Amino acid sequence: MSFGNAELWAAFFTNLAITVVYLAVVASTGRVPAASEAFGHGLGIVGFILMLMTETLYSIRKRTRFARWGRMAYWLKFHIFTGLVGPYMVLLHTSWKFAGLAGLVMLLTVIVVVSGFIGRYIYTAIPRTVDGLVLEEEDVNRMIRETEAALQQWLQAQSERTRQVVREMLTIEERLTASLPPVVLLWVRPLVEGYYRWLWWREKRRLGRLARAEARKLDRLMARRRLLRRQRAMLLWARRALALWHTLHVPLGAVLFTLAFVHICAALYYATLLR
Repeated sequence: MSFGNAELWAAFFTNLAITVVYLAVVASTGRVPAASEAFGHGLGIVGFILMLMTETLYSIRKRTRFARWGRMAYWLKFHIFTGLVGPYMVLLHTSWKFAGLAGLVMLLTVIVVVSGFIGRYIYTAIPRTVDGLVLEEEDVNRMIRETEAALQQWLQAQSERTRQVVREMLTIEERLTASLPPVVLLWVRPLVEGYYRWLWWREKRRLGRLARAEARKLDRLMARRRLLRRQRAMLLWARRALALWHTLHVPLGAVLFTLAFVHICAALYYATLLR
C-alpha cells in the first residue's frame, strides 16, 4: 500500500542528467540549441514520445482486459516518471521561445504536469491494494486492528518505560491527525510526518539499548498505523476530489495532445516539405 517517492527521485536525477548534457551542448556551441537543429529536434521527439507513453500506457493497463501484465502501482510510477521527464525535454526543445501554437502547447503542458502532481497526492490519500484496487472502509479498519494488535504484541515484551514512550507518541499522532481537516492534512502531511519523526527520534533516545535495537520493527508498525489512520480519515473526501480531478485532468490532456499533433504536423510541413 505504501506509494513511496522512487519515481520522483528517478525523474529528478534523469532531468538533472539531461540538464548537464544540455548545458554541455550550450557551452560547446556558445548558444541555445535551436528547436529545428539535430539536438533540439531530438529532445522534442524523445520528449513527445515519453509524453505519449504517459497519456496511453497507464490508461491501457488500467482499462483493458488483455493488458494485465505488471502491478498497477508500478505502472503509475512509470506514468509519473515519463510525465515529468517528457515535458522537461519538450521544454528544452522550445529553445525558450513560447510564441504562437508552440507557446500554447507548452503552457498546457505545464498545466497538465501541475495537475498531475495534484492528482498524485489525492491518489495516495486513497488506500489501495498492491494491484491498485481501492480498499473499502471496512478493509482499512480491519488492517488498522491487525496493525494495532501486532503493535500491542510487540509492546508486551517491552519494559514499562518503553510502553509509556510509545503511548505518548501515539497520543501525539492522534492529536496531529485530528486537529487538521483532510484537505489540509493532504498537503501538509510531509511536514506533519517530518515533525512526528523528529519527535519519535528524540523519544527513542529515552529508551534502553535493547529497545532501540528493536525500534526498526516498531518504526514499521507505527508508520503503517499512521498511514492507515490518515487514509481512513481522508477516504471519503479523497474519492470525491479524485473524481473531480479526473473530469478536469483527462480533457486537458486530450486538448494538449490534439494541439501537440497540430504543432508537429505544422513543423514538418513548414520545416521539411516547403524546403
